[in-house]
Amino acid sequence: MFSTPQVLVIGAGIVGAAIARVLARADCDVVVVDRAATAGGTSASGEGNILVSDKGPGAELRLTQRTLRVWDRLRAELHHELPDGFPGLELDHKGGLVVATTDAGAKALLEFAETQRGAGVIAEVVDDARAHELEPDLTRDITAAVFYPEDAQVQPVIATEALLAAARRHGARVRQQVEVTGGIVEKGRLVGVETTAGPLRADLVIVAAGPWSGAVAERIGVTLPVRPRRGTVLVTSRMPHRIHRKVYDADYVGAVGSGSADLQVSSVVESTAAGTVLIGSSRERRGFDDRIEARVLAALASKALLLFPFLADAQVMRAYGGFRPFVPDHLPIIGPDPRLPGLWHATGHEGAGIGLSLATAEVLAELIFESTEDNEFRLDRPGLEGEL
Repeated sequence: MFSTPQVLVIGAGIVGAAIARVLARADCDVVVVDRAATAGGTSASGEGNILVSDKGPGAELRLTQRTLRVWDRLRAELHHELPDGFPGLELDHKGGLVVATTDAGAKALLEFAETQRGAGVIAEVVDDARAHELEPDLTRDITAAVFYPEDAQVQPVIATEALLAAARRHGARVRQQVEVTGGIVEKGRLVGVETTAGPLRADLVIVAAGPWSGAVAERIGVTLPVRPRRGTVLVTSRMPHRIHRKVYDADYVGAVGSGSADLQVSSVVESTAAGTVLIGSSRERRGFDDRIEARVLAALASKALLLFPFLADAQVMRAYGGFRPFVPDHLPIIGPDPRLPGLWHATGHEGAGIGLSLATAEVLAELIFESTEDNEFRLDRPGLEGEL
């Protein structure tokens, strides 16, 4: 479709950073703008998950399987693109352990794992002995467990900054504290945006603003079904390393896939390289209300104790929250906006944006340069009928 276009990327989180790097490597003239600081929004408040364990067969799982391969390749590529001494990505193929503590949960977990194996996921049903070999401090009250060795994690802020640094090395420019205020449309085509720093023109404008993408799109002149979904995480003080993988209860998959606006809490527990333990996860649609509430913290703590009773003696150091970009059919939106030529989107990944960022950038580049019509994440897909 294009040879070497001028590209404006709105959003300096990990999705925007990945896009900037891929397009700058393709010799595009890339500018990234963000209304705040780089990696300052959703990318700073996530846990850095790259998960297959929570995804059933379908488009998102296929994108995740692709992105796992890209993450491993990226680590080698950045070794040549970044200066010596730049922090590593902390890419850790730690694996994930999903645990059921009820008979109903066990049935649902084992059936879900079976469908995943049919789609190429390594999902190992493990007995009690193996589960406790993987996690010695795990509760003894389990009815089923499945180990996912492909699950991985990355440090999201470092990864975002590394991608942006690599993009800069290939000529991209990154401008912080620049907010988009409107679109510039000429002869029915978007040719740039108005910003707090003045007009910026481009052949392609890519909205990659995470949960704020809907608001940005509205300023440009279109509706976009991306809404914020609130999440909260507890962080313990440092302790000896006693949790070795990402461990979560079988209810987590249902919470991820639910479209309910009400509060949902499922247990997700993991250690960090710093020695703290992260305890999630909550989901609630309440706009951009960023209050951290005692009812949510209490629910998170209570659920975590069902998996790891020893955490009853742990000290909570802090809690933080963030907003995930929610789309009603639970698939990201990647590609051109058919209503306004020149406008593109890469958003709506909800809690999977860290992991899916690299594959999203590759898909977007293929759509730009190869004009392929095969796009499972297009805006005008059947699942979003009535949302535009």
